[in-house]
Amino acid sequence: MSIFFHEQLYRSNAVMAKLKNYPVTICGAGALGANIAENLARSGFDKLTVIDCDHIEERNLSTQPYYRGDVGAFKAKILANNLYRAIGTKIDAKTKELTSENTSQLLKDSQLIIDVFDNSVARQAVKDYADQFQIPCIHAGLSADYAEVIWNEVYRVPSDVNDDVCDYPLARNLVMLTVAVTCEAIISFIATKEQRSFTITLKDLAVQSLCFA
Repeated sequence: MSIFFHEQLYRSNAVMAKLKNYPVTICGAGALGANIAENLARSGFDKLTVIDCDHIEERNLSTQPYYRGDVGAFKAKILANNLYRAIGTKIDAKTKELTSENTSQLLKDSQLIIDVFDNSVARQAVKDYADQFQIPCIHAGLSADYAEVIWNEVYRVPSDVNDDVCDYPLARNLVMLTVAVTCEAIISFIATKEQRSFTITLKDLAVQSLCFA
């Protein structure tokens, strides 16, 4: 029996075959990126790349799928190791800082890019690369009790004012809700080519389609 037995019953064999062979690059392995990577891998994606140069800190453990013994190690490497042990998925872990100078090197094999970086400089570099080479790219970000999941064509990179702020409110439930919405938007796109963007608010548990005139 397949590891993805239940998912396959829900999605269909045809969709699962698309997911398995669809190269996806996840830019960031923090609260959103690490959980998105795990969710996609457990949904049947088999060609995942994760880019993140950060190390695991103790404060990451409540919102990210790491363990106390992982503190100090590279997030991307630990994520790859854990998912290989769990379900045999081989993730290409790149522990480099993504900049405008190396996007061609780090993103060149991407068929779809997920941007969940925590700084506007890296987000801008991803957006510019996706625009230049017309690669589908979805951006997910959150603040306090609000989150957005937006495709590249209508995405605006946020101001860099809060880029260096490390102490900010973050609820695990908002993280996981945003992860679920992002992953479903990605699977829907691969299955139907439709790009759906969303806003999410935690206090009223509302997921709203984001339409642009």
